[in-house]
Amino acid sequence: MLKLLGLTIVQSFLLMLSQVFLKLAVMRIGSFQFSYAYIKGVLMNYHLAISGITVGGAMALWVYILKNYPFSIAYPLGSISYIFGILAAVLVFQEHVTMTRWIGVGIIIIGIYFVTK
Repeated sequence: MLKLLGLTIVQSFLLMLSQVFLKLAVMRIGSFQFSYAYIKGVLMNYHLAISGITVGGAMALWVYILKNYPFSIAYPLGSISYIFGILAAVLVFQEHVTMTRWIGVGIIIIGIYFVTK
């Protein structure tokens, strides 16, 4: 069970990184326009490339997890990505997170504990 938990933590972290880099990418892209400069800006956006790489890694790891572990345990453990997501919101984007959301994170952690028991 510890191996599955470790794999899921890594997979969830990669998934969160892909979303952080995607948000950074779209923040840099600007408004859509049919122009060479816009297309070039999208194609040269390294945040977008990193997002694609990390989501690919997360997907490959998820395929491994699904192949080798029971779905009824693996899928609920995917909620770990929500914990990483809220931490990224605070640490990377300096967002304010309300107490009710932190309580939700606590409930997710309790759920993960029960799923892994």
